[in-house]
Amino acid sequence: MEAKARLNGVSLSPKKIREVINVIRGLEVDKSIRILNSLSRKPSVYLIKLLKSAISNWEIMNNADSTKSDLYVKFISVNTGGMLKRMMPAAQGRGNRIRKRKSNVEVVLDALSI
Repeated sequence: MEAKARLNGVSLSPKKIREVINVIRGLEVDKSIRILNSLSRKPSVYLIKLLKSAISNWEIMNNADSTKSDLYVKFISVNTGGMLKRMMPAAQGRGNRIRKRKSNVEVVLDALSI
């Protein structure tokens, strides 16, 4: 059985989150949480919350045939979310656009089949 979790509207750019996601893709859940705890990047805090939410969803589905230690990150992706557009004054009366990007992150956990 698979367990899914989504995190919508994270106020970080997808590029920054993607750098951290590539580290934990395909790893076991316990190992990936330990790796995220050791990283000093801001996306790691959001990803730990997301993984814990997916673990909770998996436990609710009453998977009695496998244990929590059998879980691994089957699929994880980040997509662009909404964008706040602002203007900032520039030289000679012009205005520069500031784009504050947001992200949507999705994770799917699955149990190892032995």
